[in-house]
Amino acid sequence: MTKPTAASAEPPYLRIAAAIRRRIADGRLVAGDRVPSTRQIAREWGVALATATKALTTLRLEGLVETRPRAGTVVARTPRQAAAPPAPPSPEQGPGQGQEAGQDQELTLERIVRAGMDIADSEGLSALSMRGVAARLGVAAMSLYRYVTGKDDLVLLMADAAYGEESYPADAPEGWRPRVELGARTLWSLYCKHPWLAQLGPISRPLPLPNLMVHGEWVLSALEGHGLDPIRLFDIHILIYSHSHGLAVHLEREAQAEAATGQSDEEWIDSRAPALRQLVESGRFPAFTRIVGALGDGYDLRLDALFEFGLTALLDGLTPIVEGRETADRKTTGL
Repeated sequence: MTKPTAASAEPPYLRIAAAIRRRIADGRLVAGDRVPSTRQIAREWGVALATATKALTTLRLEGLVETRPRAGTVVARTPRQAAAPPAPPSPEQGPGQGQEAGQDQELTLERIVRAGMDIADSEGLSALSMRGVAARLGVAAMSLYRYVTGKDDLVLLMADAAYGEESYPADAPEGWRPRVELGARTLWSLYCKHPWLAQLGPISRPLPLPNLMVHGEWVLSALEGHGLDPIRLFDIHILIYSHSHGLAVHLEREAQAEAATGQSDEEWIDSRAPALRQLVESGRFPAFTRIVGALGDGYDLRLDALFEFGLTALLDGLTPIVEGRETADRKTTGL
């Protein structure tokens, strides 16, 4: 009987992870490139989807790949690009000790906030912890509490910093609509950059953040001066904000779903094909059946395009209200 070699005895998911790891090491895959999906891995290596998922999870835990909203699983920063990890403590030192005299002297609130944002951007807000931020900075966890009172305080500081990454020109565009469009698109760009931002709270509990107020002030000042009742004006402001915020909620959820299932959106839809076919063939939903049948290659849900389409439709509907034409039309028709 032939004795199995070390290579053949190695679990399939480790062999797959090693193969993808080599592609990253030799430059065939670089930072930001999509790595094979679970379905592609299953086809290429002839394994089950569960094995493919395990291979990607291994690479994700090593920090070689990460899940990004609307991009799937991509190559993360390579070891050559990433900062060197902190040196482990000596046997005489507890965790985080030994850094206090060196790295901890350089600790600032800005560095803490940036480290928290990096974790939330790459791993999601649920992965954020004070201990994780401290580990990333190479300091003792208790060191952070000299700058922030806890995780909730840190998250608010992170959000304010994120909202402050974009500002508005001193020379505002002419007309209320171009100014509102700029405000909505600016918020959308921030949500795309930091998907966790949209998870922080409902619109009924607005965050008291100065840099978030900057965006609200921009839109409110654009709507002001058109004779709108203050309540109606604020209603319009909230609707515009909700359009960006409401769609952006799905950016983080998309990343969470892919990380939890190991499937991209396309792969998840493919796995539900039998259930969808049953709905179509049931005859209970004729409009759905006709429209789905007319889609041909299927429906590609693109949040960027949906945001632009929705913004145009929303502002088209609001234009007669903002510009007072709704009242004028009613007087003309005698309604």
